[in-house]
Amino acid sequence: MSVDYRIDHDSEIPKYKQVVDLIISDIEAGIFKKGQRVPSINETSEELLLSRDTVEKAYVSLKKKGVLASVRGKGYYVNQVSVQKKLKVALIFNKLSNYKRNIYYSFVETLGSKAGVDVFIYNYSIEKFEEIINDHLTTYDYFVILPQFNDENAKAAEMIRKIPKKKVLLIDRNLDGLNAYPVVYQEFEKDIQAALGEALSLIRKYSRLNLVFPQNEFYSKNIIRGFRVFCQVNKLAFSVIHQFAGEDVKRGEAYVLVSDDDLYRFIKICRERKWKTGTDVGVVAYNDNPVKEILEDGITTITTNHDEIGRTVARMILNSDFRRIKSPFEFIKRNSL
Repeated sequence: MSVDYRIDHDSEIPKYKQVVDLIISDIEAGIFKKGQRVPSINETSEELLLSRDTVEKAYVSLKKKGVLASVRGKGYYVNQVSVQKKLKVALIFNKLSNYKRNIYYSFVETLGSKAGVDVFIYNYSIEKFEEIINDHLTTYDYFVILPQFNDENAKAAEMIRKIPKKKVLLIDRNLDGLNAYPVVYQEFEKDIQAALGEALSLIRKYSRLNLVFPQNEFYSKNIIRGFRVFCQVNKLAFSVIHQFAGEDVKRGEAYVLVSDDDLYRFIKICRERKWKTGTDVGVVAYNDNPVKEILEDGITTITTNHDEIGRTVARMILNSDFRRIKSPFEFIKRNSL
């Protein structure tokens, strides 16, 4: 075994699995040929500063996989050199949400048995993000990262550049300083303009179009810019509401709601007033999901295809075809507008 290899004693990956990966890597690199004897359990134990039981467990695992064969009294030998090593992928999210679950499920389903995926959540914290990167820098074959921070984008880009570029894929958004990295991204400003453009004839039924955009959340500010441009170009009365309250809900007006929490509060207010969405008020929600399809006889949405984001990134990994791809964005007409 190459003396350059080291065991990460702080890793969550069991040490015997790390030994398995090291031996497989040496075989794939041609260090060990078919039929060649590998170092004994005692030799590997001394070299890697591991217990004999840990190394023996690794060798037994490799024998079960057919990678090694043992000869009584002589030791272990390479049995096969075409080893299919399972990829290890770190999927790093800012937070958990319905649409991120969709990305995760489609990503894992597309990768299938060819990769193992671990999910890390950094809760918008640059410190937590830095800790995740530093702790796992050498652990994974690929890092799939959704970079969403408040005012720390520069430092986030600096942290991501610590990872070998060939291992990094970004999802959902671009990040300044990483313009040459592969990414499946949303184009927030243009997306909202194009999607609302498809709904223009319906929007004109209402006296005003309001964007409900929570002030203290981490949604892209480009959504606001795109909304304003759309309304100005089409000569629509409009407003942007940051602190949503009951008095903001007015009969005869339409609303684009970015947050699901605001959407559910909005619907509750309408029910209390016995107003019907699509008649008394218009509603467009961000990010489609099955609940919105049935809620209030159907909530109109503007949305990217989160399942397709997950599938696209997985196909990039499987095919080693790393590109910059814009995620499709669409208007889904239902009865609330």
